[in-house]
Amino acid sequence: MSKVSRSVTVVIPARYGSSRFPGKPLVELNGKPMIQHVYEQAVACRSVSEVLVATDDERIKRAVDRFGGRAVLVTGEYRTGTDRVAAVARMFNRNCFLDLQGDEIPLNPELLTDLIEPFLESGANMGTLKRVMDSTEDLLNPAVVKVVTDAKGDALYFSRDPIPFVRDDPGRQVVGGLHYIHLGLYIYTKETLLRLAALPTSRLEDAEKLEQLRALDHGIRIRVWETKHASLRVDRPEDVPEVAERLRDFEAVKRELQNSSMFLKS
Repeated sequence: MSKVSRSVTVVIPARYGSSRFPGKPLVELNGKPMIQHVYEQAVACRSVSEVLVATDDERIKRAVDRFGGRAVLVTGEYRTGTDRVAAVARMFNRNCFLDLQGDEIPLNPELLTDLIEPFLESGANMGTLKRVMDSTEDLLNPAVVKVVTDAKGDALYFSRDPIPFVRDDPGRQVVGGLHYIHLGLYIYTKETLLRLAALPTSRLEDAEKLEQLRALDHGIRIRVWETKHASLRVDRPEDVPEVAERLRDFEAVKRELQNSSMFLKS
């Protein structure tokens, strides 16, 4: 199937009842709910056909409606965001679905392009992104997921623990080009997404609380591409002030660059 004939629908699962941070999608970051920041970056991506928020809560749906987005109510019990995205996929006749977590804010729409374009050209059934890790604090933080890939770029394993383990480094320092952060977005063919949602929870998935391990445990290959584009993630309430500040800084730099570009053209 050619790249031109395949559409990509971004689905942003946004659950209200997070155990660590209830109402997280609606937390305000510089005058906008977090879900709006994520949505607007997805809509701005040139490789995306449409963007939908999949939520279980009327408050989130109303917030999305207010800023002009599209939201779908998906009620019921779902194990993970992937299973919620699969529920949306059953409603729509689309080729490919991209699962973008509602608490992962891309700072540049090209981050999504870095996943979508190679996926459409590759013939893979499932894909995700990694980024070089440069912080030992991230390496040791269980909230930051790590990924190890083989020589072809397929995922070998994902973990909350530091992987790979560098045996001869008692300091447990991060090694650039060896340690990678896994970003919380996935792209699937519709067939693969529905197959994944129909599989039982694997022991690895349950142990690490990482839904992508269900795919690996059941023999579904995950191709991993690298991005250099940054994103911001909110895990806990205490993350909010820092993320808001970094968003302000990023927007200020972007405005400055735009103004400089306009000045040069005038």
